[in-house]
Formats: sequence, C-alpha cells, structure tokens
Amino acid sequence: MSESAPSAPSTQGSTDFIGDIIRADNQQGTYAGRVQTRFPPEPNGWLHIGHAKAITVDFDSAQNNGGICNLRFDDTNPETEDTEFVDSIIADLKWLGFTPANVFYASDYFDKLYEWAEYLIGEHLAYVDEQDGETISAQRGGYGNPGIESPFRDRPADQSLDRFRRMRAGEFADGTMVLRAKIDMNHENMQLRDPVLYRIRRGHHHRTQDAWVIYPTYDWAHGQSDALEGVTHSLCTLEFVSHRPLYDWCLSHLPLPYDKPKQIEFARLELTNTVTSKRRLAKLVADGTVEGWDDPRMPTLAGLRKRGYPARSIVAFCRDMGVSKTNARHAIEELESYVRRDLNKVAQRRMAVLRPIKLTITNWPEGQIEYFDVMNNPENPDDGTRKVAFTGELFIEQDDFAEVPPPKFYRLSLGREVRLRGAYFVTATDLVKDDQGNVTEVLATYDPASKGGNSPDGRKVKSTIHWVSRPHAVAATVALYDRLFSAANPGETTGEPLDDLNPSSRELLENCQVEQALTETGPGEVVQFERLGYFAADPDRPMHFHRTVGLRDEWAAIQKRKG
Repeated sequence: MSESAPSAPSTQGSTDFIGDIIRADNQQGTYAGRVQTRFPPEPNGWLHIGHAKAITVDFDSAQNNGGICNLRFDDTNPETEDTEFVDSIIADLKWLGFTPANVFYASDYFDKLYEWAEYLIGEHLAYVDEQDGETISAQRGGYGNPGIESPFRDRPADQSLDRFRRMRAGEFADGTMVLRAKIDMNHENMQLRDPVLYRIRRGHHHRTQDAWVIYPTYDWAHGQSDALEGVTHSLCTLEFVSHRPLYDWCLSHLPLPYDKPKQIEFARLELTNTVTSKRRLAKLVADGTVEGWDDPRMPTLAGLRKRGYPARSIVAFCRDMGVSKTNARHAIEELESYVRRDLNKVAQRRMAVLRPIKLTITNWPEGQIEYFDVMNNPENPDDGTRKVAFTGELFIEQDDFAEVPPPKFYRLSLGREVRLRGAYFVTATDLVKDDQGNVTEVLATYDPASKGGNSPDGRKVKSTIHWVSRPHAVAATVALYDRLFSAANPGETTGEPLDDLNPSSRELLENCQVEQALTETGPGEVVQFERLGYFAADPDRPMHFHRTVGLRDEWAAIQKRKG
C-alpha cells in the first residue's frame, strides 16, 4: 500500500469466510496451492465507493493467502465503454494503493471465446436463434411459469454454425439473431433458460476497433476469461449468486486443461443517502445535475478524492466492515468518521471567514501590525507554528455577531467581550448597517493586556472566534456540500432513486476571506478551517476549496445516543 491504513476498531465484527474457503482449498491442495483473484470492472463508468469494497476484498484475499490479484476489464459492450473509463479505473486503483500483478482485458480473448462458442454449437449445446429480443424475453417465462422453447432450438448444428459464422462476417443486421446456450427452458433459475451468449452489435470498440460485429455477453465472457487467466477464486457481489450455476455450466462444458475457477459471492457496500448505480450516476453527469464523474458530491472515488477523502480512510473503512454474506446499508456518517479521524491527525489548521463582515477595533494604534505565532496542528507539535498578521481591521463570520442575541448565544454582541483566536479580547461597542438594514461592520475595542488571548486579571470569556486581517486577506471560493440524496434509502418511496435528489446539495460561496498561508496549499491538500471543518484545495482551480467533512463527528454522536 502506498498509504498505510489507520488502525481503527471495527463496528461490525470482522469476518473472513472467503479467507476460510481459500485456506481450506490450500490445505486440500486444490489449484496446487495457487491463489489468484481478479478485480473485473466493466469500463462503462468511473469507480465508486462500492467498488472500493470489492477492490479490498479481491486484493486482500489474494495477498493474505500468498497469491496475486489481476485487474481485468470486462470490455464486452462497445456501446457503453470508453478509454476514458479505463484510464480513470487505473488511476483510482493506483490512488487506493493497490497494484495488480497484471492488467488484462476480456477483449484479449475474443478469438478464444468465439472458438469455444463454435465448440458448444458442435456439441449441440448452443444454437442461433433468429427471433427478436422481445420475443425471446417473453418466451423465457417467469418464476413459477415454464418457458417456451425457441422454434430454432433443435435446428441442426451445421445450420447454427453456418449462421454464427455469417453473423461474425457481418452479413446480418444488428438484433436479427443471437447465439443462445441450450440448457433448460423450464429451469427454476431463470439464468439457465437458454441464455444469450452472443449478440450482433456494430458499435466501435475502444480496443478492437471495428474488427468484430458480434460481442459476447458478460456471462459468457466472464467465467471463460477467469479460466484463461488461471483465476482460482472468482469473487463477486451477491447479485451474481443466481449467475453462478451458469458460470459453472459454461466452464464444465468446455475442454479446459485445468481446474475451473470457484465463484464466491459476498455482500456489496451500500451507504445511506447514496446511489451507486452506474446507469443513474451516468444520467446525473449527462443531465448536468453534477459537474462530472469527479464532482465532489458523487460517490465515485474520483469525486471523493477531489472532496478530500484520504485513500487510507476509505480502505480502512472497507476492511473494518468485514466480509459478509448479507447485504446491508451502512450509515454514511460512519465513513465520514474514518475520514475526520484521519484528517484530524494530519491536516494543517488555517483561518478562513466564509461569510465575512468587518470588525474594526477603534482603539487600535493606527498603522500597527502584529504577528502572532499560531500552531499549525495541535495534534502534531512537530508541524510547528506560522505567523499570522493582526491589525485593527479584521473580517469575522456573520454568524459570530448578533445585534439581538438569542438565548445561549455567547459570541459577539453589543457590550459583550469575546476572545479573538490567539490574539486579544475585544468588546463590541457599535455597528454599521447598509441601506437594507444589514449589519456590515462591527466596531469594537480591544484589551491590550489580553495579548495572546489571555487576560492578566483572570477574567473569563465564553467564546473564541476566528478572524482574518483585512489588509492581509486573500479572496477564495468555497463549495459547501450537503447529501446528494435527501433520503437515507433513495428510491424507497417511489422506486426511483433520482426522485430523492437534494436540490440544495451544494452552496458556492464567492469572495470568502482567508489567511495568506492558504495560498501555499497544494492541489488536493486538505486543511482544517478552524471552527468550520476540513476543506480540500481543488486540483485545478487556485483558491477554490471543497468542504470534505465538518468538525463534528456525527457517527460518534449517534453511537453515544445509542449507548
């Protein structure tokens, strides 16, 4: 790993039934003691948080048992796949800290897959069906209802082989015929009711270009690709349980010179207020609802990276969830707790005023500038201090002043004294309003004896607020984020997750005022804005920051209330 995952207590009780299966196979000499897994994404979208769980399971299961894990792109659908997605997947895997032993593509095996398809036809285990897709789908029947056999099911093998070869040669139009496996049209598992193995598609493939006009289905390509690569344990999420009999049927009817892989299913990772359907995420991008696959509101790894989530936090969270056989939706606050705990140790502290109003100290010596030494990170004294300029002209947050303070408001108001972080005590004496009656400036006096934020007479103040010197302030843009989906389980009410989109998921604040040290923040670096939360510098736009998470650990608060 390029980043070491922090040690964190598991809240679920870690399980490793996959490791138990692998170790049992090793003890029995299955696969001659070899262990080989693979991470097999389809390059039709960017990876999301659910993929991070699959990645950790695939790679850890191999590494923990002396094996290797490959990356294989299951690129069998030219209509939805692109090199953009290939490149983003490779970048995400590297960012998480995992290095595949090899990088393969299902398209590497198109010739062999075609050869094996011809073999099945010759063995009377596959046939070319000339019905349209709608008819084939209707004839499959339903659960509890028998299917209807195709009128082409028992055509002679030489006829099917002739048509299959002509399909490959491009003689037929898209959708006019398919190759189907001949299994059982009355099987209780719908996947075994003569599934489609090949379709005619004239889409331009990102690797094979226009060399093929027929493409294997995922179910036909997946298991055979595993076998060709020598995969021993094919790890999949639970939605593929019903596909396993087909996976095994295909492999058992081919002349494999070695033991066939073993498919094992585990629970996928789902979070509250989150959707991981690539089809729906792609729609958000296409509709302009978000700014792209790497929008910080998106659950994609690129979006989380831009938002400031450390890779080590994501990996630690996925590992601590354990490997389960039951799907469950985890609270997104739990992931945020990992991120917050990690950033608290490493993030530099800075002062930033997001919604500024002026604070003018009327008894400050004219033209005087002082510099205070402020700690960069109280969690790590080795990070040292920085000098912050202080003058009689400051910015403070609008929310830190109230003309008419509500109950239990301890921040600045007329006649009340507060501490300016690391500087002086000040007391508000007057205010200035604009023509609309909004407070634009607060006038105050300071106590010169309280330098450093402590009073020599021992008097106490109930609040400390942050500030930025107006002559030294730098303008910045800050994006604040709420949940992209307002419902904990999107789509639970209507059946369509996109119905629960939060229209107020982002607030963009222009002309925020921040201290000069933030101009030195590197692209993607995360800092803590004191009292406000953690913020990541945009990798491409200078002085543009994304709020990663707030300071309050909501998951810890939830657990405290529970117990």
